[in-house]
Amino acid sequence: MLRAIVIDDIENIRRKNIEVIQSNCPNVAVIGEADSVESGISLITKLVPDVVFLDVEMADGTGFDLLQKLKPIHFKVIFITGYEGFAIRAFRFSAIDYLLKPLDPEDLVKAVNKAEIALNKEVLELKFNTLFSNLEHPKSPQKLVLKTSDKIYSVDIKNIVNCEADRNYTTFYFIDAQKLVVSTTLKEYDMLLKPFDFFRCHQSHLINMAYFDHFMKSRDGNMIVMKNKHTIPLATRKKEEFLSLIDNL
Repeated sequence: MLRAIVIDDIENIRRKNIEVIQSNCPNVAVIGEADSVESGISLITKLVPDVVFLDVEMADGTGFDLLQKLKPIHFKVIFITGYEGFAIRAFRFSAIDYLLKPLDPEDLVKAVNKAEIALNKEVLELKFNTLFSNLEHPKSPQKLVLKTSDKIYSVDIKNIVNCEADRNYTTFYFIDAQKLVVSTTLKEYDMLLKPFDFFRCHQSHLINMAYFDHFMKSRDGNMIVMKNKHTIPLATRKKEEFLSLIDNL
């Protein structure tokens, strides 16, 4: 049984969230509620919950302010927000769970089930340090959390050269020759990284245009050569778009 605290500064929303949690998550016991950053800090310190459902925007500050004052964080956090702004992107890059208001029961259950999976203190600290780092650059997150079969990494986006899909897995290649394999589809990373000059040049390949070296034609078709010497196919349907990108480099 997870012992939970719900923090939201609007009483009717807070009460509704508690109701949805209690109706859909029999493995969660709500042991307290708070209506501000300061009262939330006091309650967490007193009750030591397993998980905190945390509003992002409150009258006396943000959920991020609360967490900064409680570091190191030894409880699981599920953010609840009504805003599809920069915070959402920071959550995605940092592999932090969040829910949109009003709570969707199905999404809630998924988030709670994930929270039940034990995470060690080092992993929690890495995720939140990545989140706080990205929040310092709201228009351009700097780091991305990647989970391999045995470890979790926080990597600098600027060091990613290219990504390659293999069914439901994605291999990340870095400028220092390191590579990481994660069990997430390339489609998800395409959506995350596209705003940062990454280009989906092929169904199975995503490249960082900052590391483009040259373009060539071969018997195997159009090819892109990256600065790490990787040769990557360029899909015919993507050729015109790619050449346009090159013209603007």
